[in-house]
Amino acid sequence: MFMKKLPYGISNYEELVEDGYYYIDKTKYIEKLENLPEKRIIFLRPRKFGKTLFTSTLENYYDLKKIDKFEKLFGNAYIGKNPTNLKNKYHILKFNFSGIDTSNEDKTMKGFKGKIASSIKTFVEKYGMDFFVNMQDEAEGILDNLIKAFGLQKPNEKIYVIIDEYDHFANELLGFNTNQFKNLVSKNGKIRKWYEILKEGTESVIDRIFITGVAPITLDSLTSGFNIGLDITQNAKFNEMIGFTKEELVKMIEDIGISKKEQEEILPIMKENYDGYKFSLEGKDKIYNSNMCLYFLNRYLEQKKVPNQLIDVNIASDYSKLGRMLDLCKGNEREKIIEKTISGEGIVGEITAKFNPAIEFTEKDLVSMLFYLGYLTIAGEEFEMPELKIPNRVMKEIYSEYFMKILSQNADLQISDSDYTEILREIALEGKIDKLVELAHKYLENLSNRDYVKFDEKYIKLIFYCIAINLKVFRLKSEMEVQRKYPDILLIPKDKSKDYKAVMIEFKYLKKEESNLLQEKQDEAKKQIEEYAKFEEIKEIPNLNKYTVVAVNDKIYVEKI
Repeated sequence: MFMKKLPYGISNYEELVEDGYYYIDKTKYIEKLENLPEKRIIFLRPRKFGKTLFTSTLENYYDLKKIDKFEKLFGNAYIGKNPTNLKNKYHILKFNFSGIDTSNEDKTMKGFKGKIASSIKTFVEKYGMDFFVNMQDEAEGILDNLIKAFGLQKPNEKIYVIIDEYDHFANELLGFNTNQFKNLVSKNGKIRKWYEILKEGTESVIDRIFITGVAPITLDSLTSGFNIGLDITQNAKFNEMIGFTKEELVKMIEDIGISKKEQEEILPIMKENYDGYKFSLEGKDKIYNSNMCLYFLNRYLEQKKVPNQLIDVNIASDYSKLGRMLDLCKGNEREKIIEKTISGEGIVGEITAKFNPAIEFTEKDLVSMLFYLGYLTIAGEEFEMPELKIPNRVMKEIYSEYFMKILSQNADLQISDSDYTEILREIALEGKIDKLVELAHKYLENLSNRDYVKFDEKYIKLIFYCIAINLKVFRLKSEMEVQRKYPDILLIPKDKSKDYKAVMIEFKYLKKEESNLLQEKQDEAKKQIEEYAKFEEIKEIPNLNKYTVVAVNDKIYVEKI
C-alpha cells in the first residue's frame, strides 16, 4: 500500500500536494475567513505551529496565476468541493519577515528593506509588470511606488497582501534591544511608515490582507497608523485553524499505517508532551502542536521506537527564548510567575490584546505574552476571565530549565552534566536519592545564606522537581502535573526492559521555629506514602523505592520507607 509522506518541515502547499505529502485539510477556514465582514485580518499563534503552511494555502487558493492548477491543488480538499466566489481572483503580494539580522538598527532596516524588495521583485516578475525596484528608496517608498504602478498598469485588478511572521524581528529586538525596538515602531519609525503606506494602498489596489505572527507586540505602535480591522486570535471559530485536534491526529496516525497496539503506546506520550493548547475561552477542542507531532512521528517511523529526544532541537531553540521575555518583567513578578506556573497553579486575568512597549511590562502583560508565545494556554475560566496554565510536558521542561538558571544565579551555584549523571546513575541503579538530596541542599543552603527567598513547601518541591525533570531516562509524574491526590514526585523508568529502579518521594516543610514537629511531619509523610502505595498503578511499578523528605528551613531530613 502506498503511504503518503509526513510533511515535517514542509511549508509550501503546492509542494506538499504535488509531492504527495499527507495533508490535514484546513481549507474550510478559507471559507470562514472570506465570510468575515472585515477584509483585513490578523491571526496570532506560537512559533512552529504551522502558520506558514496556512499562508501558503491561502496564496495558492487566491492566486489568479494558479487557476489552471486549481483542481490539482484543491480537488481533494474541502474548498475544492466548495469553492468561493473569490478563488483565483487576486495578485498575491506575500512578505515573510523572519530571519532578519537584528544585531543593530542599520542591519535591521537593511534586512527589512531587503525582504520588501525581494518580495516585490518576485511579484512584478510573476505578474508581468513594468516596474523597477529602486534600492535607493526607503522600504515605504518601494511599496508606495509599486502600489501606484499597479493602479496604472492593472486598473481593474486587486492585490491580496499576505504577511507571515510580521513581528519576528520585533520580538527579537524586544528581547535584548528595547530602545532600537521603540525607534523602529514608534510614531516616526520607518517600519510604522511602511504600514501606513500599506493602509493607504487599501484605498486603491489592495483589497484583502492576512497577517500572521506570534504576539501583538507591535500592534499598539503600528495600528494607529495601520488600522487592522479584525484580530481573530481568540475567536472560537478559528481556535482549531492551526495545529491538530485529537481527531485529526488519530486519523493521520491510522492513515499512515500505525497499528492500534502502537497507538496505545504513542498517543499518551504525544498527548502529555504536545497537546493542551486552547486559544479561546469558547474553543471546542484542545490543540496539539502540529510541528512537534510531525517531528515525533517521523522519528518514530524511522527508528521503529519512541524517540529519546521528544522535542526537535529546531523547535527547542525557538522556545528557549523564554528567558528574554521573562526578563522584561522586573522585580519579583518574574519569579512569582515561574513558581506559580511550574507548580500547576493557574493565573487568572484578561489577556492583553495590544502591548505598548514604551511602557514597562506589567505582570499582566508578561502573562499575556507567555500566552501568545505558547508557554501558557487557556486551561479554564474564572469570573469569565481565562485561567492560564502550562499546556504540556515540553513547555514545563523549558520553564524548569529557566527556573534552575535563575536559581543557580541566585545561589551562585552551577549544576554540571556530570552532577546530573551521578544523580541519574544512583537512582536508576541503586534506587537511592542521596545525591539528589545533596544537590538540593546546596541550593537551599546557598539561597538561605543570601536570603534571596522565603522557603515554603512549594518552593522545596519546585527545586526537586526541576532537578528531576532533567533525568531523561525517567518519566516524571507529580502532584503538580495531575492536580489530584498523588505522590509529590514519582520517577518511573521509561525503558521497561532495563532493570532500573523507580522512586517515589513525599515532601513536607517546617519553618526553623517549628523544628520540634519534625517527627510528626515525617509520620504524616510516611502515612501518605503508604496510602499511595495501595493505588493499583503504584502497585504495578517494579523496583519502587519510597522516601519521605522533610525540609526544616534549609536542612533536609530523609527517611526511606
